[in-house]
Amino acid sequence: MKIIDVKSLGQAVREQRRRLKVTQKDLAMTTGTGLRFIIDLEKGKPTCQLGKALEIARALGLNLEICEP
Repeated sequence: MKIIDVKSLGQAVREQRRRLKVTQKDLAMTTGTGLRFIIDLEKGKPTCQLGKALEIARALGLNLEICEP
C-alpha cells in the first residue's frame, strides 16, 4: 500500500493490526501509547504525533520508506 497521507497510514496500521489479530487496547499497551491515540491514528487524524505513529508501524512490522515521485 502506498502511504500518501495520514488517512492511508491509519488504514495500513488498522489492516496490519487486524491481520495480526491484535486489539487496539493490546497495541496501545505494547507500544506505551494510549487507546485514544491508536483510535485517532487509525482514523487518520492529522494531528497524531509522527514519532508515535512510526513506533506503532514498527511494532506491527510495517516498513515505511520515502520514495521520490
